[in-house]
Amino acid sequence: MLRTASGVRQLGPADLPPLRRLLAQDPVANVFVDHQVEATGADPRRMGGAIWGYVDRHELVAACHAGANLVPVEAGRKAVTAFADHAATLPRMSSSIVGPREMVLPLWDRLEPSWGSARQVRPDQPLLTISRPAPIRPDPAVRRVVLDELDVLYPACVAMFTEEVGVSPEPAGGGHYRARVAQLISRGWAFARIEDGRVVFKAEVGVATSHACQIQGVYVAPELRGRGIAAPAMAAVVDMALRDIAPVVSLYVNVGNTAAVRTYLRAGFVQAGSFATILF
Repeated sequence: MLRTASGVRQLGPADLPPLRRLLAQDPVANVFVDHQVEATGADPRRMGGAIWGYVDRHELVAACHAGANLVPVEAGRKAVTAFADHAATLPRMSSSIVGPREMVLPLWDRLEPSWGSARQVRPDQPLLTISRPAPIRPDPAVRRVVLDELDVLYPACVAMFTEEVGVSPEPAGGGHYRARVAQLISRGWAFARIEDGRVVFKAEVGVATSHACQIQGVYVAPELRGRGIAAPAMAAVVDMALRDIAPVVSLYVNVGNTAAVRTYLRAGFVQAGSFATILF
């Protein structure tokens, strides 16, 4: 219950009604936190982190997921300042700050003096969405991956993560990351075109709610890039995700990755906002 008159407090299961109303203000941009809340009931013991709320005159007006990722939700200037000041009092446990750029960039400006330099700042990442079948013919060879194919898919996941983030996801053996890939396969959220035991294309749905899902890990084998594989493959993923997972499919992409942006636009995505990511 929101007993705090104003300021930052940790939210829990008793705060679910106002938290869900807050997340519903933009269910696409907020899909990551919404997914975490649906999966854990905002119970910190299940989240591996916390949800902070910013309360103004007893009303929840903003939130922030604080875990492996720091993710602000509907945070205006006062909330951003309050979340940054609160985070600055704690040891950094997050490997990234990610979310709408109008929240992330001022949050980072205020946090940088206490958290130190970032490894990488990505200040403009178009948030793209699609809510109808792709306008181009989907690649019929793209399908859901089955668990028996984990050993085939996993190296492509590691390669994509390393290329995208700049560090390997398995510095200590990769057990947690491999388990995560297996979990996505088990949920029916991993898609690929596999030929002769080789991943030609792959993508996963990383998070999903009843309102939206978010695609991650889009990858084309390096030696096959530039051949027009990605757009029809993405069209296939979009069609399956819309049919079976959520009514809106989203993703975000680095603005400088013009080839990827063109691919997604060709597959029918449109821009719905902009994200930013700070990597540590």
